Amino acid sequence: MTTGTDEEFRALAGGRQEFAAATTVDRIVFAPGAAAMGPGALRIVLRHELFHYASRPVTAADAPWCLTEGVADYVSRPRTPRPAPADMAVLPANADFQVTGPALSLAYDRAWWFARFVGSRFGDPVLRRLYLAACGAGHPDLDAALTATLGLAGDALTTAWRQWLAAAG
Repeated sequence: MTTGTDEEFRALAGGRQEFAAATTVDRIVFAPGAAAMGPGALRIVLRHELFHYASRPVTAADAPWCLTEGVADYVSRPRTPRPAPADMAVLPANADFQVTGPALSLAYDRAWWFARFVGSRFGDPVLRRLYLAACGAGHPDLDAALTATLGLAGDALTTAWRQWLAAAG
């Protein structure tokens, strides 16, 4: 569904206007500005929102956003060269997605780089298992899901992630 005004988008998309689109219970809502996006950017936004729509039945309302948003970006964004490890190897908390501007972009980027790390180091099937373990109904806390799925959490996970970011490729 496309909206004609920012007010209409906020009303249908839950009050936030920083996004080009949002997924609700039964639809994907596009902000008025989405019409001006180029085809490549629009494809990224649509794939991101389609992931949210398709994964909704297996995603708990209190799922960690670092995975719900990171995996949505993982399936939608093109691969780019890796950044410096110190810049990205910080797993964002849900509160990091409740801000605006550059800080919000950083939260999405960090979540995306984490999903890329898991997909690259452990494989896409393990990333899927992690998503289901950490985001599904009755999920444990994130560290427990990370440990059960990846065998890593905390400092060991951050170290492995930083090493992956620092590697060429």
